[in-house]
Amino acid sequence: MSGATVIAHPLVQHKLTHMRRKTTPTQDFRRLLREISLLLCYEVTRDLKMTTQTIDTPVAEMEAPVLAGKKLCFASILRAGNGLLEGMLELIPSARVAHIGLYRDPKTLEAVEYYFKAPQELDERLVIVVDPMLATANSAISAVERLKKRGAKNMVFVCLLAAPEGVARFNEAHPDVPIYTAAIDEKLNEKGYIIPGLGDAGDRMYGTK
Repeated sequence: MSGATVIAHPLVQHKLTHMRRKTTPTQDFRRLLREISLLLCYEVTRDLKMTTQTIDTPVAEMEAPVLAGKKLCFASILRAGNGLLEGMLELIPSARVAHIGLYRDPKTLEAVEYYFKAPQELDERLVIVVDPMLATANSAISAVERLKKRGAKNMVFVCLLAAPEGVARFNEAHPDVPIYTAAIDEKLNEKGYIIPGLGDAGDRMYGTK
């Protein structure tokens, strides 16, 4: 499907299959989500800008490659986004972090904001917005709108699963923000859940259902 990059790495797909199983316990679901987040982060950051720095190795001086510019910012859409956030921070512990609290109204399926906290100078950082599911896209669209108002100009959206309807709506609202996902599933059901999906990611992460 156009509008989204599917990261089809064999390890990503293998771990995602285990996460989809309804019999996978909470602790394994969290572990798998953290492991997949490392692999997704690796793919999403492969084109980061580089510069060089003079260093001394044990045997010689050299010009060595280092990341250029301001540190990254991970923007987690609460609460499920924290499952991806934790793994990505293991890979890039120096990154700044934004938290965006949104919940989906069960009747309208619209996103309702209850919390927002982000670092300064977002306009100078790559902002990686994370949420395991891109279903109706209401939460993702609202989160990106909020970050743009705060000054963010260079963003990507990263999720585990996406529905075609969500990809289309997100691309219409934010055509300048690329989507990276491990899979694009069949459709949404009448309750706005991804089919076949993996259920509610937040509930499965924290054992709340």
